[in-house]
Amino acid sequence: MTGQENADILGSIGKLVDAEKQLRARLADGTADEGPAREELAALEVQLDQCWDLLRQRRARTEFGEDPDTARVRPAAEVEGYES
Repeated sequence: MTGQENADILGSIGKLVDAEKQLRARLADGTADEGPAREELAALEVQLDQCWDLLRQRRARTEFGEDPDTARVRPAAEVEGYES
């Protein structure tokens, strides 16, 4: 099921990226309420980071012969603390 799970995560990433783009466009053209939109944008960015982290975990487990289904979404504080 590895391929399907990874595809589902990538689908979620795509939806989050689309939502982020739409929100940024609304902020840019002034149709979004600045405060709540910025909060929503920050939440979207955290969700994206968590999805990418989960996908990386799954791919690494697969690469090293481990069960990718043991990968779990890490807490936002942990994922947001990573260095690029």
